[in-house]
Amino acid sequence: MDRSDRILLTKMQEDATLSLERLADVSNLSIPSVQRRLKQLRKKNVIDREVAVLNPAALGQKMTFVIMVELERESLEQLDAFRLAVRKEERVQQCYYVTGEGDFALICIVRDMGDFENLTHSLFFNNSNVRRFRTSVVMERTKVSLSVPLDTDT
Repeated sequence: MDRSDRILLTKMQEDATLSLERLADVSNLSIPSVQRRLKQLRKKNVIDREVAVLNPAALGQKMTFVIMVELERESLEQLDAFRLAVRKEERVQQCYYVTGEGDFALICIVRDMGDFENLTHSLFFNNSNVRRFRTSVVMERTKVSLSVPLDTDT
């Protein structure tokens, strides 16, 4: 991957709707070259997905929680069962299998406290393998990003 690829990826992370003409301009490449490079980056799974980032509050999802989950047992079957439940739950935005105080860290968005209570029942209280969970309420979305830092100076 060269400097032009990193420039393209940086710009795509900022705004995936940029035109080929604009991408060609900022990377000093021709439009066909940009098309070829983007095709290759998608084929190699460097570009995993291109999605629209929505504002949760504008859509009624006004509360965000960071939840640490500790499981009772950590067999492969139990871990996979929890992962499956989390993947199916649309209110879970991100899930990380972690070391330390808990086994999983979740980022969840909900409409209100009633919606959060429903989430806790379906994911935690109704799951006999969840030993405990600790919840932090997000007071402000200071930074939200899935961008990967890329050095474009070399």
